[in-house]
Amino acid sequence: MPLVRDATPDDLAAIFAIYDEEVLRGTATFETVPRTVPERREWFDAHPRDRYPILVAEISGAVVGWGRLQPWSPRPAYARTAEDSVYVAAAARGRGVGRALLGALLERARPAGIAVVLARIADGNPASIRLHERAGFRTVGVMRRVGEKFGRILDVALLDLHLDGHAAP
Repeated sequence: MPLVRDATPDDLAAIFAIYDEEVLRGTATFETVPRTVPERREWFDAHPRDRYPILVAEISGAVVGWGRLQPWSPRPAYARTAEDSVYVAAAARGRGVGRALLGALLERARPAGIAVVLARIADGNPASIRLHERAGFRTVGVMRRVGEKFGRILDVALLDLHLDGHAAP
């Protein structure tokens, strides 16, 4: 099992090495240009981490994945809802890294007052759908044709997990 811990600024290069693979070659993010070093630090400092943690997973001392919670919306009425992100280096996939990161994020969400966690997952990422479903998320809708990357028009599935026990019927 990987070691999951809070990220530090020293982890930013490893975090963005993993993330930039998806920026440049994948559809797990709709970003298309890697962030600059100052933008990475701004991303890291954007939200209070007692409520919106950024975690890394290590195997043998190397960062092989990361995850975070972030606000779903800046509007105050959405304060009870967060969105998760989980990214795993290609060489570490299938080794429980994503499961460990998502589980740790969900453990942190409840005491932080987050009642609902949302996930947006683009076409072409069935492992991410399975990861979230195994954690109890359910698909609540599909946003059709909302993204375009690498010349492909992409749908995005929207999944939710109700940590307060009040899932919609």
